[in-house]
Amino acid sequence: MDTVKNGAKGDPGAAGTSCTAEEVTGGVKITCTDGKTYTLNNGADGKDGRNFDEGWMVDHRDYHIYKIVTIGTQTWMAENLNYETETGSYCYNDSAKYCEKYGRLYTWATAMDSAGTWTTNGKGCGDGKTCSPTYPVRGVCPEGWHLPTQTEWNTLFTAVRGQSTAGRMLKSTSGWYDSGNGTDAYSFSALPAGNRSYYGEYKDEGRDAYFWSSTEDNSGSAYDMFLYYSLGNAGLGNNYKDDGFSVRCVKD
Repeated sequence: MDTVKNGAKGDPGAAGTSCTAEEVTGGVKITCTDGKTYTLNNGADGKDGRNFDEGWMVDHRDYHIYKIVTIGTQTWMAENLNYETETGSYCYNDSAKYCEKYGRLYTWATAMDSAGTWTTNGKGCGDGKTCSPTYPVRGVCPEGWHLPTQTEWNTLFTAVRGQSTAGRMLKSTSGWYDSGNGTDAYSFSALPAGNRSYYGEYKDEGRDAYFWSSTEDNSGSAYDMFLYYSLGNAGLGNNYKDDGFSVRCVKD
């Protein structure tokens, strides 16, 4: 039986709830210390791509449990990805407690699976080179999920009443600096994970959140979605590929 933590990132259960994931016939059984038990069936462990049921999914690579949410026509992870790769992924301030709270920060090459570990759709997409990925790009996401394109982020904005209010709608109801919290009206539960700069400095935890897209800008930068504590809107920008940003996966 594999033990994983949930609750701190997006509040899928009571804050700080600890859950265990155990393979059972036809799926995965999740038992939590808040007394709730879930059975994710029909391939919910991710091994055949049909890895969601009852608002939960399990990454079969490490049996980490994630809350998911359907918004409009899309199904999103309602927590940041926390899959540890050999290179290119980091805990804020190099401290495991921040990974437990916010998930990991990834370079764009790692988010795209530039090494081709799981698929070849984003292979070779890294810093200092232009690439032509095959969409959808699974990237570092679990099987059956992928790294959203810039267009898919825009689709999410439309579903939450437009980009001008998307920040307020998508941000969590606590954790943001200076009362910059959101309403979390759609249970996306974005937390201010901060970022890691291309030169290795961690900054802005509690103040902002950046999420990679699979859309390249040029050889040195790629597009991202960002949220600031001081703004009610959501932004689409471009940043250095070697910056460390959060990853939210969307279902294929």
